[in-house]
Amino acid sequence: MTANVAVETTPETPVWNDSAHDVDTRVTALIDAMTLQEKLAQLYGVWVGASDEGGEVAPHQHDMEEAVDLEALLPAGLGQLTRPFGTAPVDPALGALSLLRTQRRITAANRFGIPAVAHEECLAGFATWGATAYPVPLSWGATFDPDLVRRMAAAIGRDMRSVGVHQGLAPVLDVVRDARWGRVEETIGEDPYLVGSIGAAYVRGLESAGVVATLKHFAGYSASRAGRNLAPVGMGPRERADVLLPPFEMAVREGGARSVMHAYTDTDGVPSAADEELLTGLLRDTWGFDGTVVADYFGIAFLRTLHGVAGDWAGAAGAALRAGVDVELPTVKTFGAPLAEAVADGRVPEAVVDRALRRVLTQKARLGLLDADFDPVPAALAGADLDDPEALRGSVDLDSPANRELARAIAEEAVVLLSNDGTLPLDRPRRIALVGPNADVPTAVLGCYSFPLHVGVHHPGVPDGIDLPTLREAVAREFPDAEVTVARGTGVDDGDVSGIAEAVAAARDADVVLAVLGDRAGLFGRGTSGEGCDVESLALPGAQQRLLDELLDAGTPVVTVLLAGRPYALGRGVEESAAIVQSFFPGVEGTTALAGVLSGRTNPSGRLPVSVPKGPGSQPSTYLGARLAQASEVSSIDPTAAFGFGHGLSYTSFAWDDLAVEEAEAGTDGEFALAFTVRNTGERPGTEVVQLYLHDPVATVVQPVQRLVGYTRVPLAPGEARRLRVTVPADLASFTGRDGRRVVEPGALELRLAASSTDARLTATVTLTGPERHVDHTRRFHAVFHPVP
Repeated sequence: MTANVAVETTPETPVWNDSAHDVDTRVTALIDAMTLQEKLAQLYGVWVGASDEGGEVAPHQHDMEEAVDLEALLPAGLGQLTRPFGTAPVDPALGALSLLRTQRRITAANRFGIPAVAHEECLAGFATWGATAYPVPLSWGATFDPDLVRRMAAAIGRDMRSVGVHQGLAPVLDVVRDARWGRVEETIGEDPYLVGSIGAAYVRGLESAGVVATLKHFAGYSASRAGRNLAPVGMGPRERADVLLPPFEMAVREGGARSVMHAYTDTDGVPSAADEELLTGLLRDTWGFDGTVVADYFGIAFLRTLHGVAGDWAGAAGAALRAGVDVELPTVKTFGAPLAEAVADGRVPEAVVDRALRRVLTQKARLGLLDADFDPVPAALAGADLDDPEALRGSVDLDSPANRELARAIAEEAVVLLSNDGTLPLDRPRRIALVGPNADVPTAVLGCYSFPLHVGVHHPGVPDGIDLPTLREAVAREFPDAEVTVARGTGVDDGDVSGIAEAVAAARDADVVLAVLGDRAGLFGRGTSGEGCDVESLALPGAQQRLLDELLDAGTPVVTVLLAGRPYALGRGVEESAAIVQSFFPGVEGTTALAGVLSGRTNPSGRLPVSVPKGPGSQPSTYLGARLAQASEVSSIDPTAAFGFGHGLSYTSFAWDDLAVEEAEAGTDGEFALAFTVRNTGERPGTEVVQLYLHDPVATVVQPVQRLVGYTRVPLAPGEARRLRVTVPADLASFTGRDGRRVVEPGALELRLAASSTDARLTATVTLTGPERHVDHTRRFHAVFHPVP
């Protein structure tokens, strides 16, 4: 960050340090003055861990890489510091002190005084010890509330920036194509418009705090075959263009993202890290992106070791650099000596190095890191005695009451009521049986990229650093007059059935059963959800379905409560549960939010960002299927969802009526206009989520039966009505045609105003007229809702 007190430049101030010059002039002068080794040093990071005593960071030894000699590297400079806060538990204030001391060492060691960019994970909050763990992105999608997500991201960014972090590795903009994939919890949902609109809001929030947002994983990662992590992607260019790319387009153009991370996967045999058409032709030349492209961790080396498209490290470095990758993360491997050798022997032109370097230095200049008055002291330590580390311990709060309030608001809006026979909200029950593997586990609300589960599990003697009330504790607070009996029944995935009899006995003695099922987040097989935790089917893990079935047989009403990272088939539970409450790893305030929904203190307004399957074996399948992807007499597999995308109930009721089609015809360059009324016909305040779907009955390329093109949240008091007008640009009907260009075709369309993808309330038939019209990334993305006075 730049200091509050400006430093006056002198004639001796180098051009690159003089903010009176434009950025391009400064960067050009710096590049011209650098040796090849100094250039390359700006193009890689080093994985480090901050010192919990406030000393300088130490290189992190990862089992996939050789040890790094930081002392030998620093005279040439350093591009990035990888996860100084997110590698091991560290007090935030002492981590900030450690980082600033390291930045001073870096700037003193290289002859240009260039500091490093410090980056961290921030998927569901700043991934460091003691920081708020917000709901995972799948919960963001369930809110259908971009502004709330923007506010959360701004809070995350302020916390990161306050301790000296410059870049965050989020959001994930992968669109779910197969719910068996372990990283579904990290996505926003299965619809590209929902992912793009929520993801762009996150980017705006993070960037508003001065933190560089990093879009990932570009592109195709979530479409790996059979839902297997890193498996090849088999899809055509139209599916890629119409489903996987739009969220990135929206986040670049509307979010202002300054960095993109390539995907690990290959699509039709071309790895993203070596795909020049994707990383340069589309991202930069077409979309106009001018930020940095960073490697997913070890992704450049994988061009040699996993993809086999490079014969040595130099070949991998050259392929990635030519494609458009600017920075090797997490640590130096191919962009060091191998790349230097490739430049020296002519295999890689130095001009390609300079191209990447210009992007990196431009970003550093815009962050203030090249200014003459750069000061590494972050806001959190301003005015502190930096010579007394122990006095700093505990002085930085990354889990503030304001953060918790935001986390609670998101968690509450994200809870989805899937079904309810009237049992909910609970009316002062005397005896509650709280049963299931997630009933009394503090970390059951966290995703795999939360610090306690991502890093903390490797430090079992260190406390979580944040308050994580269990559902047992939250239910006891919510129902103080009830007798709450807890029985585990079975583990998440251990298959142990020895506790089921005790759980059934507790159920028989209760007025209501809360069956708390779902996932345990983890990495690479240590959980049932998370990176590398892919599954063969969407059956509940372990013996949880057996536990649920036996509880249903006990005769007491069963409310099935899910704390999960993906949707699961619930078997008999779909029809026989008294109610089903779905949450997707709802974060530190998640159990309090769930208890509020169970009691009625909160009226649920969440909507499904992914479909809940009827059977466990119907994947890959999402609501975006074409006609032949629906149930039919020619296949014995029925992919129909138990609860479709966008579904969610309330404790009140809503009526939709008075549809008026104000503009039923529009040119292929025009727009339609509809007006309608939504009324709260119940006795409670509630929020209806109006969803707009487009159905194109005849097109030159096969289309999904319907796709989301707009939505809005409508809060209403009992008896209140609101008339809304929505304008729908013709651009929203565009798709990728047979010639690979995006086209708006004339013809009839249906615009469906719906409570979900399976519950259309009002339908307008409209017509596009005129010639075919080709559109590009500058097309309009949104239908616009606004109240009618």
